This record gives sequence, structure tokens and C-alpha cells, in this order.
Amino acid sequence: MEPIAADEMVIEYMGQNILQCPQVVADMREKRYAQEGIGSSYLFRVGHDTIIDATKCGNLARFIKHCCTPNCYAKVITIEAQKKIVIYSKQPIGVNEEITYDYKFLITDTKISCLCRTESCCRTLN
Repeated sequence: MEPIAADEMVIEYMGQNILQCPQVVADMREKRYAQEGIGSSYLFRVGHDTIIDATKCGNLARFIKHCCTPNCYAKVITIEAQKKIVIYSKQPIGVNEEITYDYKFLITDTKISCLCRTESCCRTLN
């Protein structure tokens, strides 16, 4: 409801930290969420040793959409030995302008279509 200046912290991506065998646990959760009928999961990788799962206990940051030409970026910061993901603005963002960032999914055989429709759209998220 108010403009955001360039290089300003927008929001922290919050959820449950998965620290023990993060990829194994994340894979199990994705399967369980699918079985439970949860349409989307909100798992954010923080390096090799941590994944933040905002699917059931996250904040509004989990709803920020992907864009190939985003107006924000995600940055991993460490506070008191705990890794956190913070979304920062790349440029000024006006009132009612959608907040976006590049998800930078890992490259896999299964491609995920990008729907951002910007001029420089990469057509896939990975």
C-alpha cells in the first residue's frame, strides 16, 4: 500500500527450516503435500544444508511470483548463525505494482513452464 525504494528490504521469506537431510525431507514433503491435495508447495533452498518450507507455516513472501525480469531479488543472510532469506527491491516499486523475483530453480530434465510473459521471458523456470 506504499511505494518501495530501490535496494530496500521488502520481506523475509519465512517458514519451517529443514536442516537434517534437507533434500530427502523436502522430497518426502512434496509427495505428501500432493497426496493431501495441496496444489503447491513453497520450498526455498538456502544452499546445500537448509531448505525453508513455507507451505503450511509461511508468510506472504511465499506468494511472490516468479518473473524473468523481476523487480526484486532474494538474498541469503546469516543472523546469529541462522540462514534467512530476505527479498530486496532491485528498483523502485510503485503502489499496487506486483512484487516479483527470479526463482532460479535447479536445472532438471522436467521443465517447468514460465508464464511471466515479459519480453525477455526464458519460457521455463529451470
